[in-house]
Amino acid sequence: MASSTMKATLLFSAALTLFFSLPIAVLSQTPPPVSFHHPLDPLTEQEINLVRTIVLAKYPATSRNTLRFHYIGLDDPEKESILKWEHDKTIAIPRIASVITIINTKIHDMLIDLKLKRFLSDKIHTGNGFPTISVEEQNEASALALSYPQFIASMNKRGLNLSAVVCASYSTGWFGEVKDTRVVRIDCFMNEESSANIWMRPITGLIIAVDLDTMKIIQYSDREVVPVPTAENTEFRASHQKPPFGPKQHGLASHQPQGAGFQINGHSVSWANWKFHLGFDVRAGLIVSLASIYDLEKHKSRRVLYKGYTSELFVPYQDPGEDFYFKTFFDAGEFGFGLMTVPLVPNRDCPSNAQFIDAYINTDDGKPLLVKRAVCVFEQYDNIMWRHSESTVPNEFIEESRTEVNLVVRTIVTVSNYDNIVDWVFKTTGSIKTVISLTAMLEVRATDIKHKDEIKSEQYGSLVSANTIGTYHDHFFIFYLDLDIDGVDNSFEKVHLKTKRITDGSSKRKSYWTTETEIAKTESDAKIITLGLSPAELVVVNPNKKTAIGNEIGYRLIPSIPAHPLNTLDDYPQIRGAFSNFNVWVTPYNRSEKWAAGLYVDHSRGDDTLATWTQKNRDIVNKDIVLWHVVGINHVPTQEDFPVMPMLSIGFELRPTNFFERNNALKTLSPPDVKWPGCPA
Repeated sequence: MASSTMKATLLFSAALTLFFSLPIAVLSQTPPPVSFHHPLDPLTEQEINLVRTIVLAKYPATSRNTLRFHYIGLDDPEKESILKWEHDKTIAIPRIASVITIINTKIHDMLIDLKLKRFLSDKIHTGNGFPTISVEEQNEASALALSYPQFIASMNKRGLNLSAVVCASYSTGWFGEVKDTRVVRIDCFMNEESSANIWMRPITGLIIAVDLDTMKIIQYSDREVVPVPTAENTEFRASHQKPPFGPKQHGLASHQPQGAGFQINGHSVSWANWKFHLGFDVRAGLIVSLASIYDLEKHKSRRVLYKGYTSELFVPYQDPGEDFYFKTFFDAGEFGFGLMTVPLVPNRDCPSNAQFIDAYINTDDGKPLLVKRAVCVFEQYDNIMWRHSESTVPNEFIEESRTEVNLVVRTIVTVSNYDNIVDWVFKTTGSIKTVISLTAMLEVRATDIKHKDEIKSEQYGSLVSANTIGTYHDHFFIFYLDLDIDGVDNSFEKVHLKTKRITDGSSKRKSYWTTETEIAKTESDAKIITLGLSPAELVVVNPNKKTAIGNEIGYRLIPSIPAHPLNTLDDYPQIRGAFSNFNVWVTPYNRSEKWAAGLYVDHSRGDDTLATWTQKNRDIVNKDIVLWHVVGINHVPTQEDFPVMPMLSIGFELRPTNFFERNNALKTLSPPDVKWPGCPA
C-alpha cells in the first residue's frame, strides 16, 4: 500500500490548479454564513473556508511551503452534551474545529470555535511522530525524481523511456532512529500505452528519499539493474481487453416501484426500525453514530452504537530487503481514509437504487475540496431472514419464509494499489454487520526468475507471473466501536463453552458442554486473541437492565476470521502497530483516545497507542466502555491475484443477545412481490 494514488492524483489535480491560483484570504473578507443542522455533521465547505481564514490571519503565509493544513475536522463534542441534545434540540452544542498544521516545520495542534471565530488553543507538538502526509506533498515529492539528473541517467542506463515513467511516494516508518525528519521514499513504474497497470511494472534497484520539509531529494542510489516485468497480461481496463471473453452475463437491475424505503435528512438516516447519523472525517473516512433500533414491544428506540469507524489500517510487508523493509503502512494515520476516499461509480460500485452523499475534505492549502458520491446508501436483498416448513401438525403443511432486506452504507478508500470497500450493513433483526472487501493490484517486486524451479533463495513472496514476486503482507483493520447498549454504562463478558464429563453413571452420555461467564474487570482482562480462543461468546451487556425473564440485555461480537501478526513484538513496525497484538480490546470511554496507532502516526514510535493506553489497566465494569476489534488477513499472493486481485471479503457482526424479549423480526413481513414486464410470476 503506497501513499500517492493515481486516482487521488486525478481527483486533486484539476482542483489544485484553481486553488493555488487564488489569493490568500484575509480575516476582513467575510466568508459565507456557516450553517449546520446536526452537531455531529462533518464540517461544511463554508466552515473549512472559515478555518483557513482564521488560521491565515494569525499566520500570514507567503507560500504553501511555509504553512500546510494536514487535518481540518470536527472536534468531537462532549458525549454527555450530545446525549442531552438528542432529547432537547434547543441545547447549544459548541461547533469546534480540530486543526493540525505545519508552520515553518513546527506542528501546531489547534482548536477553533467556529461560532466565535477565534482560537481556543494553539499548541506546538513536541513529541514523536508527524501528521498525515498530504496528497499534494506526495505528488510534489514523486515528481522530483523525473527531473533529477542521476535518475535520468539511471533510466537511460536501463533503456527506459523517461516520458513513460511515473512515480509514487511511500511513508518510511521508524526503525530506531534517534532523530526523525519528515522523509518519504519514492518508487517508480512504467506506464506505457500497452498497459495502464503500473503496479505490475516496478523499476527495481533504486533508493530515492525526499525530505518533505525542504522538498528535496536527500538520498539517491542505483543499487542494481533488474529488468522491468513485461506488460503482457497486465492490462485491466475493459476497453483494452481482447477475445476470448469470460462467461456471458445477463443484465441485472434493482427496481423499487414504491421508491426507497429509507430517508436521508442531511446526514441522518432512518430506515425500517433503525435511525443513525453518518459523519465523514479526513482521517477516519465514514463515521456511523447514534445508531438506535425501535423496539416494537417497548414502543421506543433503544441505543446500540454511539459511534463506530475505522480507527486504523496497518499493512506491514514482509520483504526485509533494502528496497522493501520500510513498507509497513498505516493507511488512516499516514495517508487518511477520508483523503483517499474515491467517488463511487453509479451502477457499478453501488446499485441503481442507491442514493449518494457528498463530502468535503481539505487540501493542504486549507481549502475545501468536494468528493462527489463519497458514500452511498441502498437497500439490498440479502437472504432468508427466517423460515420454517412444518409437516407435523395434523392435516396441515405450513411453509413460512421471510425475505431479508438490509440497508447498506458503503464507501471505498483507494490507497495507491489497494481498494478497500467498507460496508456497514443494518438488519431489521437488530444486527449490524461490518464487511471489508479488498481488491487490488499487488505490491510486487521485479525479479529475473521466470519459473518456480529457478527459485534458489528466499524471495519473501510468491511468484505470481514471470519476473514478478507478489510480496507477503498483512492487513489489520481496527474498528472503534463505542457501544451503548440501551444506556451508557456497560460491561464486557466472556461466556466460555466448557466440556464436562459424566463419570457418575447418571446418563448414557459421557460428556456435554455448558457455559461459564467471566466478567472482564479491567482492560487486561478484556484483551483477547481470537486465534486459538476456546469456544466463547463475547458480549457487551448492560448490567443495569434485564429482560422480563431476568437475562442481562446485550449485544455480542461475532468476530471475523482470526488473523494474527507473525512479526516479533520487538520489531519496530510491530511496536508501532501493537494494537494488532490482540483481536479484541476494551477501554473506558475517553474522548481523546480515538486513533489506535496514536494521533501522529508518520514516523511514530509506538508511545501513544491503544497498547500503551491500556497499560493503565483501568476498570471497565459497569462503565461507559469502547470495544475495539481487529479484523485482518495474512495475505499470501497467488496467481489469481495477478494482474488485479478479485474481491476478498472479511468482517464481523454485532448481534442482539437477550436485547429483545423475543425474535425482533417475528412480525416483520416480506416486501411485496414486484411484477416485471415479461417475467413469470
